[in-house]
Amino acid sequence: MPHSQTRDAPLFTPVLIGGCIIIMISFAVRASFGVFQIPIAEEFGWLRAEFSLAIAIQNLAWGFGQPIFGAIAERFGDRRAIIIGALVYAAGLVLSSYAITPGQHQLLEILVGFGIAGTGFGVILAVVGRAASDENRSVALGIATAAGSAGQVFGAPLAELLLSVVSWQTVFLIFAGMILASLFALPMMRSPTPATRAELEERMGTVLLRAFRDPSFTLIFLGFFSCGYQLAFITAHFPAFVTEMCGAIDPGGMLAGMGITTTSALGAVAISLIGLANIGGTILAGWLGKRYSRKYLLAGIYAARTFVAAAFILTPITPGTVILFSVAMGSLWLATVPLTSGLVAYIYGLRYMGTLYGIVFFSHQLGSFMGVWLGGRMYDITGDYTLVWWIGVGVGAFSALVHLPVRESPVKLRPLSPAATPG
Repeated sequence: MPHSQTRDAPLFTPVLIGGCIIIMISFAVRASFGVFQIPIAEEFGWLRAEFSLAIAIQNLAWGFGQPIFGAIAERFGDRRAIIIGALVYAAGLVLSSYAITPGQHQLLEILVGFGIAGTGFGVILAVVGRAASDENRSVALGIATAAGSAGQVFGAPLAELLLSVVSWQTVFLIFAGMILASLFALPMMRSPTPATRAELEERMGTVLLRAFRDPSFTLIFLGFFSCGYQLAFITAHFPAFVTEMCGAIDPGGMLAGMGITTTSALGAVAISLIGLANIGGTILAGWLGKRYSRKYLLAGIYAARTFVAAAFILTPITPGTVILFSVAMGSLWLATVPLTSGLVAYIYGLRYMGTLYGIVFFSHQLGSFMGVWLGGRMYDITGDYTLVWWIGVGVGAFSALVHLPVRESPVKLRPLSPAATPG
């Protein structure tokens, strides 16, 4: 494509709009699970670790499912992968509404996790990335990622509102209906595969082997662990943390005037604020990603997260510090996703971006599993979340350092010989 045509290519394509709708609804439901921590534990008399483990398993299943759905999309088509993901997601939510034991919840969250994989970043960002021009790709990935944050803005407060009038089981059924309704955006998800001839000739196994042998791929994989740890821990435990640890809300203050009168409501609003702040933060990250080094931007984001988390836990927990933390952490929340996915696409090409990013994302979900499970486990042992916060600070600092040696240049592809080219 000529350079002038690339520059004139529209940013907001049907693929980007449709992808934003699907990912927004998917993440609205996913971001709400922390709100169910206390209601479900209290109804059945469970320890905090029981439902925490269910959410942790959900995150791990999401990680396992991401490269699988990426490969399904690249082999059988993006839209088929999204349909399968939505059906599995809805089935997991419906069946979970009937679960009455920790084991049932934990088993069914495998379905929910796989459903998120089919309707989340791995598949959607790969479609958006392929459909976008070179000039617009970084910003388009940022906008699609920000759509996930937009879902987070209303997901947790919607769950809190629904829980005030119906049971958590009914909320799960409503959310299942929302996931299926997102498939109405599917006709918009038509994307070409703008790969070079050399990329098209290469088998997936060849590309994967090259990536696995590349130290930079390993560094990106390791660095994404802390992102998952921090985000999943906060999503799953921050509402409960705020409910129990935050100082009282002033009855005559601004929050009370806005209808936020309990720390439980503040916990749900905090998740919403994180998502709201991240809409701008993620789009900004995508914009910066096409102008500056992605690896240095990633190192800076992880360093900033480390500072924000340490400052928050070292100060008294008040409604004011909760609001400040939510805005600060939110601006950094998913800013790593367009940069990481863009870095993978830039280094290893677009042909198998979904699968390669899915593998990197598995590290993110290993971190998610640890953050959610360890949060519940340490709470039951110590009665608070302090140690889990400090582990998050440590892994954040590690990720800031591990991105610095990444080699930020495309891998040179060699066309296969005629004898080796698949027929």
